[in-house]
Amino acid sequence: MEVADKANPPVCRVMDYGKYKYEAAQKAKESRRKSTNVVIKEMKYRPKIGGGDFDTKTRKVEKFLSEGHKVKITIMFRGREVAHPELGKKILDKVAEEVVHTGRVEVYPKLDGPRNMIMVLAPDKKAQAAHAEQLRKNQEAEGAGADAELTAASPAPSEPVPPPAAAVEDPPVVDTPGEEA
Repeated sequence: MEVADKANPPVCRVMDYGKYKYEAAQKAKESRRKSTNVVIKEMKYRPKIGGGDFDTKTRKVEKFLSEGHKVKITIMFRGREVAHPELGKKILDKVAEEVVHTGRVEVYPKLDGPRNMIMVLAPDKKAQAAHAEQLRKNQEAEGAGADAELTAASPAPSEPVPPPAAAVEDPPVVDTPGEEA
């Protein structure tokens, strides 16, 4: 097989062509395996969405972002809602604020035709790492705070603890009639 045809004289190598094809196929397979497929997930909201539904959909958006997917958020307007795109923008801003620790806004809110408003969120590895670090620090602080409370509540080991006093009972007093003390 010819290795360097531009060299003077050209360089050739004698090799097993089947082995060469196999190794080339393995390299191609490995490079495909290492590449990541970016999938765009979509979540649809409405301007009159309830609080529980908003929280559920937003948690799902966070999950998609933490898995490394992009998320397209669509606000669907119906009827007279079309006249109030500011309501849709407010919802999209609220979603972006909720997921700021896992993703960033890639395409800012814009109208897509008269009835839809879209925004695209992309995963943000730096923000996710910073959020994870913050959570870890909070857990350490809580653990250290609980340890400090336990040591403050228990007496210091250098102070001797007095033994419990034995309960000594006086014999019962019996009053006899006619006797005065």
